Amino acid sequence: MSIVQNKKAFHDYFIEEKYEAGIVLEGWEVKAIRAGRAQLKEAYILIRKGELFLIGSHISPLATASTHVNPDPVKTRKLLLHTSQIRELIGKVERAGYTLIPLDMHYKSGRIKLEIGLARGKKQYDKRETEKRKEWERDKQRLLRIRRSSD
Repeated sequence: MSIVQNKKAFHDYFIEEKYEAGIVLEGWEVKAIRAGRAQLKEAYILIRKGELFLIGSHISPLATASTHVNPDPVKTRKLLLHTSQIRELIGKVERAGYTLIPLDMHYKSGRIKLEIGLARGKKQYDKRETEKRKEWERDKQRLLRIRRSSD
């Protein structure tokens, strides 16, 4: 069950591979995510000292957050993956043109997971081509629907 998606990622990048990672969260963050107060639009993933970190994701604290907790909505959050997967990702990211971006935050077995994508940036003409293809698919479906209804 998806909580929040990063639709901008599919517009700006070619997604080559997908991985599922756990996120280290505090209690107030989990409650805020369950209330639908998370955002991945400007988020990205960095590799530091062999670990992955989610940077720029925004989790708005609830008004009922505890008084002894100082919520930071855009703090850096650690991602949890197997060491072999992290090594594989580091090798691929170090090649030119690849980056790691968050795609989707979802529930799995009661836990909050983050789907990350190994991505390559799109050029402007690639974005226009993708948009044309989507528009043609919509027009094609519309024409088929009109044709079926008139038969």
